[in-house]
Parts: sequence; structure tokens; C-alpha cells
Amino acid sequence: MGLNPSKRVDAALRGAPAFAAACDDAFGRCLADAQYAFAGVRPYQLADASAHLHSSLRGSLPLVRRWVPSPPPRARVDSALRAAGLEDAAVLSRGQFREFAAELFREAVLAGAAQAALVRAPAGAAGLVGVGLATRAGAGVVGRLVAIYTAGVAAAVYLSLG
Repeated sequence: MGLNPSKRVDAALRGAPAFAAACDDAFGRCLADAQYAFAGVRPYQLADASAHLHSSLRGSLPLVRRWVPSPPPRARVDSALRAAGLEDAAVLSRGQFREFAAELFREAVLAGAAQAALVRAPAGAAGLVGVGLATRAGAGVVGRLVAIYTAGVAAAVYLSLG
């Protein structure tokens, strides 16, 4: 199927002009909030910045609109900061902030998609098992149908990420 989901989401985010514009806007807002006392974004500002990014991206990027229903929680913000290798930075430059934002929203989109797949597949599979019992289909037939359905759900989620 080509790129793995993480790379697809990362490419979609980084390639979107709306993502770059939202990052620049959030970066500028953080500088203004600190009254330009720092050359970049301080780590304590990242939770508010991610909420601002979420509101901007939710209106302009279908990936975020579909898979990230609410701003990322503080734990995910801290995790993205560590994953980007910026946990020791006192101030994030514009480029570092964009790297942090890409990491944060890539993981948020993937987590939202995984959660949706986990919710969809069991409900549909249970329905198939119920139909199999009602029609007295063999266990092998029902098992294959459940496997095909689950693979279809996973494929649909994967394809919607790009």
C-alpha cells in the first residue's frame, strides 16, 4: 500500500500550506503573549499553542477535523516534545516549533484513527456473528467474514489518512 500510516500523515501535514500557516500563526501568538520577551516559544506555552493550532487546523485540514476531535491533552504535548528531541530546549525556534507541531498532530491523528478502528471493527464483527448464528452458517464461514470485515475497516481507516 505504499507508505506506512505515520509517514502518510506526516507528509500530509507537512505538505499542507494550512499547516505551515497555522504553525506560523501560533508561533506569533506565543511571542505576542510573552510580549516578545523571548526569541521563541517557551515550553510552558506549548499546551496553549497546541489548543490554538487545533482550532486553526480543525477548520482547514480534513485529517485533523476527522481524527482529532479535541485539542491534544498536556500528556500528549509533553510526549511530542520528547519525541521531537526538544525536551531540554529552553526556547523553541520557529523551525523547532513546526517540528513539535508535526510530531504532536501526527501522533494525535494516528491515535484517533486507531481508536476509531477499534470502535468500528468489534461492533460490525459482532453483527456478523449474530447474522451467522441466525442463519446457522458454519464457524469457518463466519470467521472468514469477520476477518474480511476487519481488514476492510483497517483499510478504510488507512486510506483515509492520506
